[in-house]
Amino acid sequence: MGHRIESELVANVISVHVTEGQAVAAGDELVLLESMKMEIPVLTEGPGHIAEVKVTAGDVVQEGEVLVVIDD
Repeated sequence: MGHRIESELVANVISVHVTEGQAVAAGDELVLLESMKMEIPVLTEGPGHIAEVKVTAGDVVQEGEVLVVIDD
């Protein structure tokens, strides 16, 4: 089971910077969110491979919604 990266707030998805199967390292930007005119980058905590991307640019996400799933 992969590590689920969730939104910490209600926001608009500005851009998605990863694709399924892509390798990522700690600190890589996965998704860029916008809320209340502030841009919020969503970063990885550790290395892995993108198992699933659950959002696309233009989506509105809710707090706790899964954005990306990362396999170790």
